[in-house]
Amino acid sequence: MVFMFQALYSLPDQPLRKIKTVEEIHDLHASGEGMLWVNLYACQQTEYDTFLREIFHFHPLAIEDTLSTGYQPPKVDDFGDHLFIIVHTLAVGEDVSRLSTDELNCFLGRNFVVTTSHVRLAALDTVWDRAVRDGRILERGADFLAHAVLDAVVDEFLPYLDRIDEEVDFLEDSIIQDPKPSALRRILELKHSILALRRVVSPQREVMQRLSRGEFDLISRNCEIYFRDIYDHLVRITDLSEGVRDVVGSTLDTYLSVSSNKMNEIMKALTIVSTIFLPLTLVTSLYGMNFDLMPELHWRYGYLMVWAIMLAITIGMLWFFRRRRWL
Repeated sequence: MVFMFQALYSLPDQPLRKIKTVEEIHDLHASGEGMLWVNLYACQQTEYDTFLREIFHFHPLAIEDTLSTGYQPPKVDDFGDHLFIIVHTLAVGEDVSRLSTDELNCFLGRNFVVTTSHVRLAALDTVWDRAVRDGRILERGADFLAHAVLDAVVDEFLPYLDRIDEEVDFLEDSIIQDPKPSALRRILELKHSILALRRVVSPQREVMQRLSRGEFDLISRNCEIYFRDIYDHLVRITDLSEGVRDVVGSTLDTYLSVSSNKMNEIMKALTIVSTIFLPLTLVTSLYGMNFDLMPELHWRYGYLMVWAIMLAITIGMLWFFRRRRWL
């Protein structure tokens, strides 16, 4: 059996071991001694199924959820000798508005943790590096290792919210200067991203709450408070996401207000121009009528007089508008 995995094994008073073969994993798990962490990623379904079923004998329903390529909501199931936990990590690139998630499955037993994912996750790499540097993460037990993994997943949420907050601040400044249609599209994209984040955080908060309240025998009393800490972080993230959502909504209102003011200024300018030309149009239309008996038509200075009248009307109206502070 060949596939992508990482494995660490810890025994009291012995150096931390990196496991290289599936046969070693099978033998160490069968011995029932020490603490074993196996991380599987980017494997084919048949490889997952064989490894999880033949070596660890996990419940078929948990394996079925692990093999599924569709969306699986965050949850925790108790199968007696092991817990099955599903959470979602953030997958964010350069564009914060393009939020996607990757599923992380975690099997928790008395002396082992098995994590699986369809792609290699940065959160697990972080925990792996910490465990290699400090073997005490494994020595404390499987529940503490599971806590470290889930805590690393949740730690990705706050930086994402900070990035959105920074972009919203930038959008506010740019909108006040020039409310472009592209800014409106960006605001709506960020708003949808916040809603997507809340859909990820809310069910995971319920999972952490269950893990922290003494519902499962595989979670020690000493470890429950650490899961409670993750739950508190998710509550804080929920509150912050609501605040960021309100800021995004306020930015949208600002865009609409600035756009409306800009349109009002344009309409005001067009109205003033139309108002000025209204009496001028009346004067020109009067002298455009086809009557023979119009004395001004044959007056030597009639043309200059009409221009003088129109100029006086224009200056007078501009003075009036200025006095009323319409200009």
